[in-house]
Amino acid sequence: MSIIRILSTTDLHGAIFPYGYANGRERNIGLGKISTMVRELRDENTVVLDNGDTIEGSPLTFYHYLYEGDKECPMIGCVREIGYDYINLGNHDFNYGYAELKRYIDDCGAVCLTSNVLYKGEPLGKVYDIRELAGKKVAFFGIITHFVPNWEKEENIADMEFIDAFTAARDTVRLIREKENPDYIICLYHGGLERDPVTGILGEKDTGENQGYRMIQEIEGLDVLICGHQHRYYCGMLNGVAYTEGGIEGDNLSCIEIDTETGIITPKLLPATRKADEKLLEMVKPEEDRTQKWLDTPLGHTSMDMRITDDFECRYHKSQLATFINKVQLELTGADLSGSAIFFKAPGFAGGITMRDLISTYMFPNTLSVKKINGRVLREYLEKCLDFWSMEAGKVIINPLYDFPNIQYHNYDMIDGVEYEADIRKPSGSRLVSLTRNGKEVKDDDEFTLVINNYRASGGGNFEMISDSPTVRDIPDSVVDILAEYIIKHGEIDFEPVNNIVIKP
Repeated sequence: MSIIRILSTTDLHGAIFPYGYANGRERNIGLGKISTMVRELRDENTVVLDNGDTIEGSPLTFYHYLYEGDKECPMIGCVREIGYDYINLGNHDFNYGYAELKRYIDDCGAVCLTSNVLYKGEPLGKVYDIRELAGKKVAFFGIITHFVPNWEKEENIADMEFIDAFTAARDTVRLIREKENPDYIICLYHGGLERDPVTGILGEKDTGENQGYRMIQEIEGLDVLICGHQHRYYCGMLNGVAYTEGGIEGDNLSCIEIDTETGIITPKLLPATRKADEKLLEMVKPEEDRTQKWLDTPLGHTSMDMRITDDFECRYHKSQLATFINKVQLELTGADLSGSAIFFKAPGFAGGITMRDLISTYMFPNTLSVKKINGRVLREYLEKCLDFWSMEAGKVIINPLYDFPNIQYHNYDMIDGVEYEADIRKPSGSRLVSLTRNGKEVKDDDEFTLVINNYRASGGGNFEMISDSPTVRDIPDSVVDILAEYIIKHGEIDFEPVNNIVIKP
């Protein structure tokens, strides 16, 4: 029996070492563990793939691009050392601009397959590639969600065109079938399944950001679809197509095995529980040590308790952590209003504040944008935020849709500059029962400036009312840098608590 084995990672987000940066506790994540698994499973009929969102996302890569960008990113060296055969690109791989993206593509030692992104009219990667494996002809191609321009700064994707992912996948499968007549076609898709693969029920608003379910159902001739982007865990067969979606930070290795005698395709998700490859970790250790030292650098102090110990309570009774972030954003921009979210499992801080505290609490590379809105848009924005809450047995709970199929706590913003009250017993879209600014009722035609992060400004989280509003200015600095500079400048962080939000059943 001959087996073709396809191993893939997705959404590594800069994870190499098997521990969390917030507390140093061991975790089953990272390329160190993936390297061991690949080495144990690889043979002459094995292909190793990465599905994007690779060079951004950890304190290590954050530190690298902030302070050591003249050197090679540690993730590039690790991908090359492990010996990946192919890479696809993810939306976050564009975060550092074309020069860094090109450096990754050129130096990682793998063939880039991202073909539905054109740079100056030419695909960033090969349209497809053919491998002879176990006597079979296997075709590989890669595509990325075409929603990247909705999130990315314009200068980072200048001269680029993003083609609809479904259209690109359909046309590429047709091209390969007609030109190559392969035995199997494998698609790497940095996008996910918009519907539950078992029930077919939509798991999110069907915007086109994720089109994997549609691809499986409608593209004839596709054998394997390797998904990503959503940080979910899927594995199975649907409409004769094997599919996987392998989580985040290398906590799983997707493994698809094709029995060339029977034609049976078996998809699996293998948890990253093996011992990490010490040789690989040693290769990256010097920069990791510098990162760790940087993370423990003291920035300032606060006598306030901005720790997050309960993900429900910090939102239901607005944590002063949100007030602090909004305060900094308002002082920086001079905007009338500020909105910010507390990220899932953010630790917050109290007492001494280090970079580790800060980067663990605000773990995304967001920048800021100032939007011009009116009272009507503000109400729509707040009503969308209030969808975060639901009712059960007469009590307010977190809407289950924000817990499953993936955590979306980052889509609940708390807004400073106004006072508002909500009644969660009321239907979605009509929960806001009071909205005032400085004690005066907000009217639909009142105009405001609103500062928020670039993800929300682009409509991320289905906040189209914000993306449709005109932009006053963009602030290119990262929010982490802005917060760090503020703490360093002031030394002692102390302010009057603001309790301007009331959520009631």
